[in-house]
Amino acid sequence: MTKKYDRSPLYSTAIVQIPLLVRDAGRVHKAKTPECVAEMFSEIKDYAVEVFCVAMLDAKNGLITKEMVTKGLVDASLVHPREIFRAAIQRNASALILVHNHPSGDPTPSAEDLRITKQLVIAGKIIDINVLDHVIIGRDLESNKTRHQSLRESGLISFS
Repeated sequence: MTKKYDRSPLYSTAIVQIPLLVRDAGRVHKAKTPECVAEMFSEIKDYAVEVFCVAMLDAKNGLITKEMVTKGLVDASLVHPREIFRAAIQRNASALILVHNHPSGDPTPSAEDLRITKQLVIAGKIIDINVLDHVIIGRDLESNKTRHQSLRESGLISFS
């Protein structure tokens, strides 16, 4: 009785996914001012519900990506540090700028806006991802132009 030998190749190919180690050197978006951030997120001024977004930044405050983290109701959006920082860690962000809209058009921060911002600043310190600002976007109802308020500039929150 003769044995049949398997004639399969001696080598096999493995497909390995390598994480992105080099980013596009042409990226020029910088989050230098609240006005720049408001411009980056200007499309959310017209949303009928609150959305909470994050600008994820590299060590030189260059924009890695912007992402909508939660979508809520007309006057509220549930936000938890777990969702905010999961996305930031996955993208190797060094810093964040929080952004959300007020469908009413008035960018004045609510007590809940201040509470969640303080909570996220504290959480960021623990995992060494700086929360640089929280920009609230609204719109002028007559001209439909973007309005914004920076919690850093207002002095209502300590980000240091």
